[in-house]
Amino acid sequence: MSNILILGGTTEASALAAALAERGARAVLSYAGRTERPRAQPVPVRVGGFGGIAGLVRYLREEGVTHLVDATHPFAATMSSHAAAAAREVGVQHIMLTRPPWIAVEGDRWTHVPDIAGAVAALDGHGRNVMLALGRMHVDAFAAQPQHHYLLRFVDRPDVAPGLPRHALVIDRGPFTVEGDIRLMRDHGIDCVVSKNAGGSGAEAKIVAARTLGLPVLMIDRPPAPATQVKHDVAGVLQWLGHAERGV
Repeated sequence: MSNILILGGTTEASALAAALAERGARAVLSYAGRTERPRAQPVPVRVGGFGGIAGLVRYLREEGVTHLVDATHPFAATMSSHAAAAAREVGVQHIMLTRPPWIAVEGDRWTHVPDIAGAVAALDGHGRNVMLALGRMHVDAFAAQPQHHYLLRFVDRPDVAPGLPRHALVIDRGPFTVEGDIRLMRDHGIDCVVSKNAGGSGAEAKIVAARTLGLPVLMIDRPPAPATQVKHDVAGVLQWLGHAERGV
């Protein structure tokens, strides 16, 4: 019988867990543990890291995992690299479930940057009101540009205040609406949005809001993904699992 490990933390991972639970499949959903109040799941959940590639290899072997689905955030490059390496070492079937990236359309004012450092550098200049739509992991890097006033939106209130001299903090959990994000940006007088190209519909409201308001967006491009099969929806992963189980 298949024993599936889902590396999660995304909406797609939760949707896959629900689909597998409906089918009575044996599966575990693993969280990195950065969110204090993760949503309840219909399959067993583990929280915390594995201890690098060696730790993940050990877990795969000890738990008898047969299929590894990497449904982590598109910017979780280290975890995705470790997952691919561990799957190869153990001989476990491996696939990535990731939302397709956003593509600029008419009305978008994007400047592409390769990483967080590139986004920080691109903010050089006069002070502005900047929305950092990045989560909480990388915001302190923007202290290198202290002339700006930053708007932050986190899922959980941090134990330590962000290391930005001038900022406003909103605690809220998505999915967000375009109307709500337009109102938020107007209320804070936002001049620029900094966003990772996370893709998908759940986090797209801020991108549509920026387009509607004619605001520039510093779009941080995704890191390269490991060489493996990639699916952009749950149906594709379920089809892959069916083929893998039959040895097709």
